[in-house]
Amino acid sequence: MIVDKNGSPLTSADNLSPDTRHGMILYVEDVSVSFDGFKALNDLNLYIGDGELRCLIGANGAGKTTLMDVITGKTRPDTGKVSFGQQINLLELDESEIARAGVGRKFQKPTVFEALSVFENIELSLSGDKGIWTSLFHKLSGEQKDKIDEVLNTIGLEAERNYPAGRLSHGQKQWLEIGMLLAAEPRLLLVDEPVTGMTTQETERTAELLTSLAGKHSVVVVEHDMAFVRSIARKVTVLHQGTVLAEGSMDEVQANKDVREVYLGEEQD
Repeated sequence: MIVDKNGSPLTSADNLSPDTRHGMILYVEDVSVSFDGFKALNDLNLYIGDGELRCLIGANGAGKTTLMDVITGKTRPDTGKVSFGQQINLLELDESEIARAGVGRKFQKPTVFEALSVFENIELSLSGDKGIWTSLFHKLSGEQKDKIDEVLNTIGLEAERNYPAGRLSHGQKQWLEIGMLLAAEPRLLLVDEPVTGMTTQETERTAELLTSLAGKHSVVVVEHDMAFVRSIARKVTVLHQGTVLAEGSMDEVQANKDVREVYLGEEQD
């Protein structure tokens, strides 16, 4: 059941839209997570603006993956609050409910249906809770076809729409997975290391894609490639030992004495 931050059920479709009247779409407040005595998150506070593109950086063990797991319902925190907009309490929802509420997550390794076409992969993402075979054989409405065309245009795979996804390059598979998320119309996208293994040209195209999504969507990008981060960053959050070490523009973060000591310039995972 999808509930508000007070635990009351939300059943109206209108209520499932995050309340962003104060300009924020995600509130992570005083969140702590421990694993066998190790504190992966330590009273962490993070606020993401509606339509913002935020880059999240930090060395191995800084808490980036755990934070994403908490936001998407994979991990329950020991303490703290996580709200989607002002009214939706994400800690009361399971992973599928969080996805339905409008939070999409893309992992580092692309997970697409390689035997299906690019078009069919996106079609499946439009189909909600239907089974794969039912989804593939039901008749698409004109509105659904238009939505798929819009997604294909956004991710730059119009020419490959009938290709089996398995024929795509690594970078194209990453874009297809982003397209599959977009087909579900999320308000918040969490994107994990999107340019790992990409060519220079693919990396540049990915920067353009993620930048173009900001505004209509809120986008949080976890990345270790500092050149890529600089190319897209509007605001950067640096995590260290499970808490926020610094926040600001890339120039401000790079000039921060604490950041320089504990993170920048070190070999990243």
